[in-house]
Amino acid sequence: MNKNEYLQHIEAKIASGKFKDNWTSLRQFGVPEWYQKAKFGIFIHWGVYSVPAYDNEWYPRNMYIQGSKAYEHHLATYGEHRDFGYKDFIPMFQAEHFDADAWAALFKKAGAKYIMPVAEHHDGFQMYKSSISHYNTYEMGPKRDLLGEMKEAYEKQGLTFCVSSHRAEHWFFMSHGKEFESDIGEPMQRGDFYWPAMPEPDHQDLYGSPPSEEYLEDWLIRCCELVDAYQPSIFYFDWWIQNAAFKPYLKKFAAYYYNKGEEWGIPVAINYKHEAYMFGTAVPDVERGQFADLKPYFWQTDTAVARNSWCYTEQNHYKTAEEIIRDLVDIVSKNGSLLLNIGPKADGTIPEQDRDILLSIGKWLDMNGEAIYDTSFWRTYGEGPTEVKEGQFTDGHTKAFTSEDIRFTVKDHYLYATVLVYPDNGVVHIKALKEGSTHFHGMIQGVQVLGHEEQLHWERNEDALTITATGVKSKAPVVFKIELD
Repeated sequence: MNKNEYLQHIEAKIASGKFKDNWTSLRQFGVPEWYQKAKFGIFIHWGVYSVPAYDNEWYPRNMYIQGSKAYEHHLATYGEHRDFGYKDFIPMFQAEHFDADAWAALFKKAGAKYIMPVAEHHDGFQMYKSSISHYNTYEMGPKRDLLGEMKEAYEKQGLTFCVSSHRAEHWFFMSHGKEFESDIGEPMQRGDFYWPAMPEPDHQDLYGSPPSEEYLEDWLIRCCELVDAYQPSIFYFDWWIQNAAFKPYLKKFAAYYYNKGEEWGIPVAINYKHEAYMFGTAVPDVERGQFADLKPYFWQTDTAVARNSWCYTEQNHYKTAEEIIRDLVDIVSKNGSLLLNIGPKADGTIPEQDRDILLSIGKWLDMNGEAIYDTSFWRTYGEGPTEVKEGQFTDGHTKAFTSEDIRFTVKDHYLYATVLVYPDNGVVHIKALKEGSTHFHGMIQGVQVLGHEEQLHWERNEDALTITATGVKSKAPVVFKIELD
């Protein structure tokens, strides 16, 4: 690829399109309707870091931090870093059992509507055919365009194809290998696997040394190449792009991508964290956390089936399916969507625990999906005593929801009240629907429980709408469909 020609191509697309690279123009962005209706997607962290399957997806960085557990593990398992570095895992990443159609069938059965594989993580290895670097799955490792195979398989199943890029952090990600004798050293140039490996003071996130113009242009070209080659409907960015040096390039990418979406006739969106994008120009994302209250704007949570890692490791600490379903319900009631990550093994198989969780979620959505898909928020997101802690990295512990914790969604003239923990005695009190409620002054025509044939009884008074369905037994949330008038 000729770098200058591609940069000129990007500028020409911005100049000729509806969207320009400024915040005023980018505020013409509108969240795609399909996205707001979908509510549930699958994130996939899979790459060379899946080979060591140790610690987490930051193994390529941590293995070079002297004294860290990943460093010690690497020495004990693979030997000295000068003899076996991160690049030496690439030939071991074969994806020999990867079957994109089987993945697609599983994700469809799980009830997901959009799928987002990581196209390039911080390690700098591309999971697709690229003209920018030789370090990609088409030329190395499995020697297959894994992203292309996924796109084809997912779209055959009616799933919306999306991608994520975590390339920004590669600026500093591999830098600690320069601190001792390892396979990371000088000189480096654009296109090299470890380039540029800039210093990261005190093993902390590097904010003090902004990326160079050369690196930022390379980042922009990589992102636009993904757009041109794979036409994703959502493009997700990880956290480090909020570094001030990225701002002009973020605007250029958004203008280019949104103009391409207009050209394709496909509504597209960008996910961002923190304040990387101006509010109203893309969709905000909360990593491993959620909001405590209903938001008037659409948002997304990204989290994982495992608490300790985004990729597969042999030490993964899994959440339960019921816990994830409760979070899904809570997020949707607050005008959000859940992007749930799984971590396949290096050979392309999906671990049994990940698969079981996905199938359990899918079984619940088969019964209760009408309370999730295509719904909107109500006047209040819910009720109950349990406080949901707001912000990122707040889902490390299971929330202690009770039978009084209820979440609401609405579609047509139906209100869906989801009881997050169904009581053993089968009696549910919904205070928001009491007579004289500030939230609802109309009539209730009927109540039914989704997915169950049990008879129920309901009555409404000045204290609550009380529903009794003693025959219903469930570890997972239970949904009441309430017809309003």
